[in-house]
Amino acid sequence: MNDDLEQLAARAAAGDQSVLPTILAAIRPQVQRRVAKFLPYHEDAEEAAQDTLLQVANKIHTFKGTGSFAGWVTVVATNQARQTYRSLKRRSVEQSAEVMPESADPRTTSVIAGSRLDLLEALESLESSHPQLVQPLVLRDLGSLTYAEIADELDVPLGTVKARIHQARKAVAERLTVT
Repeated sequence: MNDDLEQLAARAAAGDQSVLPTILAAIRPQVQRRVAKFLPYHEDAEEAAQDTLLQVANKIHTFKGTGSFAGWVTVVATNQARQTYRSLKRRSVEQSAEVMPESADPRTTSVIAGSRLDLLEALESLESSHPQLVQPLVLRDLGSLTYAEIADELDVPLGTVKARIHQARKAVAERLTVT
């Protein structure tokens, strides 16, 4: 994102709602790419992208400008994609077993989609045992933020960010390893 967008975000955070349509139009492609990294199906990713844009519009006043606006949007999009996944997972459990196939047919299941779902499951498991490790890992490995940007965004020391990412990668790798 460029400096003009950073300035618009600062204006919106200060209460200038007239710049929101411009901001939302500018960040939409980035948001869609971000949530698509988590959600394998286009419709699910589109739902998460719409929810992210709504969150940005409703929560822009919470953007403090300490980190970059791009980093803030990455956090919002990442959290929304994970929330959409949780919601979809809950809905699928609530549906009748008669409607759902007993197991996925490997001939019709994308390897990419399956690996994304495995990663989301690993992140869910990690969050239940070590919630402080998830956000740094997601921001680094899926959000492509630098360690310094993550430290700014989470307001923790750089060494803490590096240690948490290392621990998270180890835990997720153990969960994803096929035995």
